[in-house]
Amino acid sequence: MGDILAGDGEVPKLPIPGKRNILITSALPYVNNVPHLGNIIGCVLSADVFARYCRLRGYNAVYICGTDEYGTATETKALQENCTPKEICDRYHAIHRDVYNWFNIIFDEFGRTSTPQQTEVCQAIFKKLMENKCLSENTMQQLYCDTCQKFLADRLVEGTCPNKTCNYDSARGDQCESCSKLLNPIELINPRCKVCLSSPCIRDTDHLFLELPLLEGKLKEYISNISVSGSWSQNAIQATNAWFKTGLKQRCITRDLKWGVPVPHERFNDKVFYVWFDAPIGYVSITSCYTPEWEKWWKNPENVELYQFMGKDNVPFHTVMFPSTLLGTSENWTLMKTISVTEYLNYEGGKFSKSKGVGVFGNDAQDTNIPVEVWRYYLLTNRPEVSDTLFTWTDLQAKLNTELLSNLGNFINRVLSFIAKDPDSRTGRGSGYNSIIPDAPGAETHLLSKTLGDKIGTYVEQYVEAMEKVKLKQGLKIAMSISGEGNAYLQESKFWRLYREDLPSCSIVMKTSVGVVYLLACLLEPFMPSFSIQVLKQLSLPHQLSLCDEKGDVEKAKRPWEMIPSGHRIGTPVPLFRELRDEEVELLRERFAGSQADRADR
Repeated sequence: MGDILAGDGEVPKLPIPGKRNILITSALPYVNNVPHLGNIIGCVLSADVFARYCRLRGYNAVYICGTDEYGTATETKALQENCTPKEICDRYHAIHRDVYNWFNIIFDEFGRTSTPQQTEVCQAIFKKLMENKCLSENTMQQLYCDTCQKFLADRLVEGTCPNKTCNYDSARGDQCESCSKLLNPIELINPRCKVCLSSPCIRDTDHLFLELPLLEGKLKEYISNISVSGSWSQNAIQATNAWFKTGLKQRCITRDLKWGVPVPHERFNDKVFYVWFDAPIGYVSITSCYTPEWEKWWKNPENVELYQFMGKDNVPFHTVMFPSTLLGTSENWTLMKTISVTEYLNYEGGKFSKSKGVGVFGNDAQDTNIPVEVWRYYLLTNRPEVSDTLFTWTDLQAKLNTELLSNLGNFINRVLSFIAKDPDSRTGRGSGYNSIIPDAPGAETHLLSKTLGDKIGTYVEQYVEAMEKVKLKQGLKIAMSISGEGNAYLQESKFWRLYREDLPSCSIVMKTSVGVVYLLACLLEPFMPSFSIQVLKQLSLPHQLSLCDEKGDVEKAKRPWEMIPSGHRIGTPVPLFRELRDEEVELLRERFAGSQADRADR
């Protein structure tokens, strides 16, 4: 499958004048648990699909990600597991790498935020904000636990959500997991310390604040322009506008913690930066680990387009907090052009939950005997782009058995198996082409094939249009429609009869069909890379797919009979997908019921 890093041993890519230079990031996953399927589709998998598409198009793209390691989530997990935060980070960073590697997610750099580079970049940005008077000092009230003898950071507190339409009784101090409302810990009803479960009291503590009101004008100007030109998704626009409705408020950027980037200020040197101040800066510091010339990506807005992928709960931090932070430095930062936001993927009528261990997790997927290309396909067809979607085992079964097996796999296997058959030795015209792609003169005047080519050409143009706008689910649906057209073409041509009655026409149909097989391998590579590798192996072609305008690849799609040259010998066809049976589905549903803890007790 290859390593998680695209550029191991290679010279780091830098922006190239005159080319499309695309910088791709996905929300940095917390290291407090194994990522579940909702986490995977919400950021890293979606970004991987777009990055692969960009490479297919010949764009100069880099994909940067890593684990978010500072903050209370890590401290809390370390307390639970009786170890240090660094030990937690080291362990889970490796787990995340392994999970993403199995899912065929390729990064140019997969780093982490607990690095010297993170401290350096974060503190440099902070100092610029101080110079530009974009920070202020203020006293705030914070929950203090007398039993633990310390101020309680957001995630060390739980209580009832103050949202009257929610009332969830296990809301975190920073955000309610149920209704997604952002919170301050003192807003919680009946708060309790997560460590000792006692009721904390309120005390005053001094902190530093980002003066968002001072930056509101610059921020609004940036958003009004880029949200249109960057085709922001509607859920991103709505979540951002909600912050502007009441006017931006000062936002605290420091915390009473030990595990984090130290604040380089004599009056606040016992504090660290709030994780939502320093985490997005992780994109920059991880890029600086990728190349010492990181500023060519991050301080080059004229030549670099920044695309960011995340779940809906991360939106305000990337559309308000992070750009405000960069704007406040008055430096020439590459600001986000396009944000792609997913809603939630829910699990079998409930919710996926890392904190509660509910759902299918990345390492679980590896143990189901369901191939990775099926998992990727299912998650991407079920990508919650405009509303929450639901994972169910029966839905996964239906998509595998009908869409992948009966449609896509069936088309490819019919075509390649027929070409691979030996001609009848007695007549020379029995059943196949002995694995050799036939010559097909006159294909451009063969009405059925020409009609198919025109349809496919339109589909490919629509595919490119959808993918350019990061409408991944639509792009995948369009690619799969081509497989459906291929099956209809085979049926209408009655190629098995043509072989006996009109061999030249049969050869046109087969050469056209094998071209469609190659085209499907190309269009589906961003979504199911291991599937494409298998198809290319069966075609006996190198793994060098392209959909570049410069090479005329989109235009060529109208002439699928020209995709693979006559006389080429294909490899051995084998079925690409296996049926998932009812009894297997039932076993999987039972196996993944309850929480991770419940399963461990069985």
